[in-house]
Amino acid sequence: MSTEEGAASSSEEMKRKFKEALEKKNAHHRDGESHLDGDSAVHAANAPQTRREFRRKSG
Repeated sequence: MSTEEGAASSSEEMKRKFKEALEKKNAHHRDGESHLDGDSAVHAANAPQTRREFRRKSG
């Protein structure tokens, strides 16, 4: 039965390591700013829309 206990403790240890790594990753990910209150530098990406003019070729 010692092999079952060893396997169970090793499984629990693996779960603990994964949980710690996930918590570390999530904590690192939350450290940055969300930039939700920032204003974009781009306000009008395209030129003002005007009606296009098509002319026939003369000649």
